[in-house]
Amino acid sequence: MVRKIYDDIRKNHPSFTYVDESGRLILTEPDQGSASAGKETVLKKKIKTPVLVVLLAAILMVSAALWLMRKDMSGSNGAHRNAAISLIKKFSERSEQKYLLLPDSTEVWLNAASSLEFPDEFNSGRREVLLSGEAFFKVKHAANKPFIIHTGKVSTVVLGTSFNIKAYPGQKEVIISVSQGRVNVKRNQSIVATLTKGQQVKIDNEEEKIAEKNIAVSKVAAWQQGDMIYDDEVFTDIVADLERIYNVKIDITNKELQQMRISASFRKDIGISQALLILCKLTGARLHSGEQYEIQ
Repeated sequence: MVRKIYDDIRKNHPSFTYVDESGRLILTEPDQGSASAGKETVLKKKIKTPVLVVLLAAILMVSAALWLMRKDMSGSNGAHRNAAISLIKKFSERSEQKYLLLPDSTEVWLNAASSLEFPDEFNSGRREVLLSGEAFFKVKHAANKPFIIHTGKVSTVVLGTSFNIKAYPGQKEVIISVSQGRVNVKRNQSIVATLTKGQQVKIDNEEEKIAEKNIAVSKVAAWQQGDMIYDDEVFTDIVADLERIYNVKIDITNKELQQMRISASFRKDIGISQALLILCKLTGARLHSGEQYEIQ
C-alpha cells in the first residue's frame, strides 16, 4: 500500500516533496511543464504537499508499530505468551497417591499430601513446574528444552530421566534420588550436585549441608510399591511422613526425640500402630494411643 502511494505521487506529482521507502525526505525541483500551469496551480500543490507528507508519515508509523508488536510477541523469550498461559495445580490428599500426565507427556506420581503446579502448555525454551511434597518423575526427553522442578531454594534440572524428589514444607532436608539418566541439582541458582543412576543427595534447608551417597535403584521411589524406607532421617520428619500416609495425628511429647536421626524400613500395610511401635523400639520411646497417637 505504501509503495503504491509512492508510485502515484511520483507519476502524478513529480515535483512534490515526499518521504521515500527508507524514511528520507526527498526534495525535487518542479518541472517546466508544471511551472507554466500558473500561480493558482502551484499554490494548490503547495497546500496539498503537507497533507500528503503527513499521510505518508502516519502510514509509516503505523506500519512500524505493527511490525514491532509482532516481533515483540514472537520474541525468543516468549514473555508475553508466557504471561497469558494459565497454571494448573494438582493435589493429592493425605493417604492418597495420584498419577499425572503433563502437556509434554512427562509422567508424574504424587505421594500423599503433595501438589504440583504446571502450565497448560510448555511454550518457552524450558519446561518449569513447582512441587510441594514428594513425587516421582519420568521426564519426556527434549534435547533443547530442559525440565526444571522448583522446590523452595532448590531446583532440579533434567532433559529426560527418572528420579524422585521429596520436599515437604517444614522438612529438614530436600532429598533427590535418581533411577535413570542425569540430574543437575541447584541451590540458589548454583549447581551443588550432579547425580546419575543410583545416586542420592540430601540438601539441608537451614544449613549449608549437602550429603551425597549411592543407593539401590529399587529404593529411589520405594513408596510406590508400599515400602517405607528412612535412611538417617530426622525423627520429626519421619513422624510427619506417617501422619500424611496414614492420615492421623501424632504428638511427640518427648522433645529429646525430635532431632534424633534414625534409619528404619517397613511395609505400609502393617498399619500405623505397628509402624510407631517399631520407631519406639529403635528410640526407646513409649507409645500411647487414644484419640490421637502420642510418643512419650
